[in-house]
Amino acid sequence: MLEYLNLDLAIPKEEYRARIRDLQQRVYELEHAVFDSKIPVMIVFEGWSACGKGRLIQILSERMDPRGFRVVPITPPRTAETRYPWMWRFWLKIPARGQIVAFDTSWYQRVLADRIHKNISKDELSRSYQEITEFEEQLAADGTIILKFWLHISKDEQKLRLKELLDDKLTAWQVSESDRIQHKKYDKFLDAAEDMLARTDSPHAPWTIVEANDPYFARIKVFETIVNAIEAQLPADVLQRSREEMRGAVNA
Repeated sequence: MLEYLNLDLAIPKEEYRARIRDLQQRVYELEHAVFDSKIPVMIVFEGWSACGKGRLIQILSERMDPRGFRVVPITPPRTAETRYPWMWRFWLKIPARGQIVAFDTSWYQRVLADRIHKNISKDELSRSYQEITEFEEQLAADGTIILKFWLHISKDEQKLRLKELLDDKLTAWQVSESDRIQHKKYDKFLDAAEDMLARTDSPHAPWTIVEANDPYFARIKVFETIVNAIEAQLPADVLQRSREEMRGAVNA
């Protein structure tokens, strides 16, 4: 599936600049509507090392009100966290009602990185998929809007981006040993990603695959998907009232 994506899709810089401003404003207005509706929203970002997740999340968050928007970066579990069931730490980070939370990587590292590094057995992998599915089903049944993005870049593009990071002393620290291993084992990670996408895509927690060789195209696609998905699940009167209140505050 992923190998057949058209990674040549691109948007000119000037067009991107014009469109991203309007989309940032629309997401800001939707944050207000989400708060009024008391609906939790969970946005999950997964993808390759150096695929642009960090910069995309920065652009998403820079116009948001921090009272209703939160970014959760996921790191390997700490010693205390390993004493609990592995999903425990993610339950602590789910969005409150009326809040949007963006996850910079997520519980899916269990079936990606941990799988490739052989940190879990085949039985644990199978149980992990079941636990992930049940976790998302329970949240969706309680009213959470769940959006999941896989940012996909080619092996050549990843090599180029990692080299650019390593060549700059200010960014070289961002490339970890895990990133190097992922690039070296690109094909194995690709197979694991394909399996993950196929087994965890669902109507209540859909995956959106983003062609991310061109960062401008990727950002526009993500923003448009977020806007369309939230608008589709919020009451029309709430959306209209939120839009009018936000624009009235700007013009005041």
